[in-house]
Amino acid sequence: MIALTDVHKAFGAKQVLRGLTLDVAKGESCVIIGGSGTGKSVCLKCILGLVIPDSGTITVDGQDVTTGDRDAFLARFGMLFQGGALFDSMPVWQNVAFRLQRGAQKRPKLEAREIAIEKLRRVGLTPDVADLYPSELSGGMQKRVGLARAIAAEPEIIFFDEPTTGLDPIMSGVINDLIREIVTEMGATALTITHDMSSVRAIADKVAMLHDGKIRWHGPVAEIDSATDPYLRQFVTGSAVGPIAAVR
Repeated sequence: MIALTDVHKAFGAKQVLRGLTLDVAKGESCVIIGGSGTGKSVCLKCILGLVIPDSGTITVDGQDVTTGDRDAFLARFGMLFQGGALFDSMPVWQNVAFRLQRGAQKRPKLEAREIAIEKLRRVGLTPDVADLYPSELSGGMQKRVGLARAIAAEPEIIFFDEPTTGLDPIMSGVINDLIREIVTEMGATALTITHDMSSVRAIADKVAMLHDGKIRWHGPVAEIDSATDPYLRQFVTGSAVGPIAAVR
């Protein structure tokens, strides 16, 4: 479903991606791990066509991401943003139904609201939350609203950017379980970037370790604890000793 081949991207003198190659199969949940500044977010932006690589190719379902109808292309994606990215001036239901009220997918207001309430139910929120504003919600509830918005238009591909950032361990577990259930139910292809190893173990089918702009290791989640790659070992164990230099 997603194929990146020898992708390079620099911003001025800063080389971020240095020949990144990665395949994500249809219906697979792939998690990209790696330290801050290794290029995880740039990778997602390149797939979406928001950043154009300097070289290499990226295709989604066989289509080059830099060609074709952009609106139709982006309509295939859903996104759960790291900071929630909810619109403060809109009630919850309008946040969830944001895409459904715009463009080619525009639905009548009442229908969009009904879909939003159903998606809120799917992430464990009651209908009375629909008319609240984001500022009236806890961090965990805001993350659930963001998840409801990500799935509202039934996307084929969902990106999760640090889905448990800022949440306590219990709520992180709840969000991880919801993501896994929803991705499986929808049959969607999922790509997640995270530092949280509990998320990796809960969400991933496959794991890709990104370091210095390249994929250092890629394999089934069941193999991460037995893998011998020193970069992966250091990241998984959280050791300060290893090939990944700690910033002091």
